[in-house]
Amino acid sequence: MKMLQRGAWTGLALAAIALGACQKADAPAAGSAPAANKVRIGYQKYGVLLVLKAHGDLDRALAPKGITVEWSEFPGGIQLMEALQAGRLDLGVVGEAPPVFGQAAGAPIVYLAAEPPSPEGEAVLVPKDSPIKSVADLKGKRVAVNKGSNAHYLLIRALEEAGVAYSDVTVAFIPPADARAAFESGKVDAWSIWDPFFASEQRATGARVLRDARGLANNPGYYLGTRAFAEGQPALVATFLEQVKVIDRYVTEHTAEVAELLAPQIGIDREALLVALKRGNTGTGPLGDELIASQQRIADAFQKLNLIPRPIRVAEAVLRRAAVQ
Repeated sequence: MKMLQRGAWTGLALAAIALGACQKADAPAAGSAPAANKVRIGYQKYGVLLVLKAHGDLDRALAPKGITVEWSEFPGGIQLMEALQAGRLDLGVVGEAPPVFGQAAGAPIVYLAAEPPSPEGEAVLVPKDSPIKSVADLKGKRVAVNKGSNAHYLLIRALEEAGVAYSDVTVAFIPPADARAAFESGKVDAWSIWDPFFASEQRATGARVLRDARGLANNPGYYLGTRAFAEGQPALVATFLEQVKVIDRYVTEHTAEVAELLAPQIGIDREALLVALKRGNTGTGPLGDELIASQQRIADAFQKLNLIPRPIRVAEAVLRRAAVQ
């Protein structure tokens, strides 16, 4: 789940965008007390929360308490993160890199729970007939990626493994839909992307995998909340996470039905969705020390490249008591 960028973009730019969003007249202050009669949840075009929204289980669970659910879709995790910082969301789900950018930009976020790693669900792709045969061949080339996304971190790690300096590649920060058009038209030489866009591009064009995330990046999903909401509404957060856990099991046990449900909603071929769903892992649970350490490695890597403005301690943003046991 992610977006795009390069060149002069830094974590400071992300902070500026997020802070600018905070100044919108209709947005409450990020640290303000959340309304007790509504929960605002951000989701992306694919994933467990999209199924939860479609089934309506959380809406029904909260309705007797007089609480409504306001669902908002985002093209990538970094945009969702900006909405959390701006106080326009209470809860959401993102990949592994957006929380690092958010925390570095001062977003008042906390980690609530995690999905298991799915390293096979993201990859650096090249067109089927591309002369590029390895990640090392990306030197001097143009690569599309969603800014601050899990695929962004994958690209950093893949280049590092291949001995290619990050500065030796032109990284084009482009959202998934636009990145696909750029990739297929030849405006970029490669694309670092996650499922279901990854599976869809493979099926549609025969795109080749230069490197997936196995051995390089975990690619889990993280459920986040604003600190004010998580600490002020613990029972509501617990209900949310329990419903996520239930829908997780449903996705695992009804993969074909879920692909049938999502395909028309997100405009991706059912067979590609089946591939993506089978590559992914479900099972919501708490953040263990291993995932926290993994997030810290991502933060350190971004800070080393000056992609975030300051060092952070990921553990400071972990709200352990909210996680599903």
